[in-house]
Amino acid sequence: MTNDLSTEFNLDDNVIYLNHAAVAPWPVRTEKAVNAFCRENVTIGSKKYAHWLTVENRLKNQLAQLINAPSVDEIALVKNTSEALSFVAYGLNWTTGDKVVTSDEEFPSNMIPWESLANQGVQVNKVHLKDADDPTAALISQLDDQTKLLTISSVQYASGLRVDLERLGHACQDKGILFCIDAIQSIGAFPVDVQKYNADFMMADGHKWMLGPEGLGVFYCRQSAINKLKLTQYGWHMVEEMGNYDNPEWTTASSARRFECGSPNMLSIHALSASISLLLDIGMDTVSKEVIKRGHYVIEKVLQNPSLELLTNPDNDGNNIIVFKSKNGLTDSLFDDLTTRQVVCAKRGGGIRFSPHFYTPFEVIDRAFALIEQYQAAR
Repeated sequence: MTNDLSTEFNLDDNVIYLNHAAVAPWPVRTEKAVNAFCRENVTIGSKKYAHWLTVENRLKNQLAQLINAPSVDEIALVKNTSEALSFVAYGLNWTTGDKVVTSDEEFPSNMIPWESLANQGVQVNKVHLKDADDPTAALISQLDDQTKLLTISSVQYASGLRVDLERLGHACQDKGILFCIDAIQSIGAFPVDVQKYNADFMMADGHKWMLGPEGLGVFYCRQSAINKLKLTQYGWHMVEEMGNYDNPEWTTASSARRFECGSPNMLSIHALSASISLLLDIGMDTVSKEVIKRGHYVIEKVLQNPSLELLTNPDNDGNNIIVFKSKNGLTDSLFDDLTTRQVVCAKRGGGIRFSPHFYTPFEVIDRAFALIEQYQAAR
């Protein structure tokens, strides 16, 4: 990668950051954008609110570009992935016997909303993927006449598993089944294409691979699916004539803005727009190549260490999440030792999860594995 990132990231030299699948550090340009926004608020308040609205619109266009949405009108800004998933779960009309198909590896955000529909007679079929020769085919095999919706994570948070979203989308389209994708572990790491996937719904927080703050995410709702969702909350921001406070008559916005109930999170909007601008400046093809290079590098490091066992499938079409464990049963102790030594990572899926981003120096990964070797040598 030829881009000079020395001015884009300013992580403490003592920190070994391998946790982008949880919460990512911000780029320097994001810090500058937030500081400038704060200074405006301190000195002139909302005098430039009209400009803030242009930043909000710019962010929606950036998000539409990241996921190849046909129109920015299919993009809503939401608080988080869980909120968007709940919009779908509680927006659809369910009848007793309807079925939701998903995997048994989903993060709670993509499980609890569907399970909470049990009192409406909705069944959740969790397909076991770990031992499947073809996880995508295993999901497709469970789609039947009772299936109303298939919901799946683009990348599984605790294993790094990636299914073929394009195949799933075509299968759903053929069977008249709605397709929902929790893309929090892929947007910002890999090229994403809602049109290629035939996705009806896609959602993601901005604080992982998009390098933004917590508290702001994206909800894509295909135009043909917008009217399938009844609204569960109302406010001034979701009406067609937003800002026309003198008209007592109102209609719901025809665009995905109908899911934006009230005042936008302007601080996070400025931050996330700045973060995404870096990804777009570099280009998602380049970002993805660099993410995959680092994923492969971590996998090789794990495979070269006889005391470690790789839990992530190395045959994925590129990995941004790599999970491994200690063969001697000391995984928890190893994790504690790493975190004490300033390695920022996570315990997931029965092991330790490393998730480097495109800018992560290879020497940082080397330092983490040198600490693993030091720990092992002391045992």
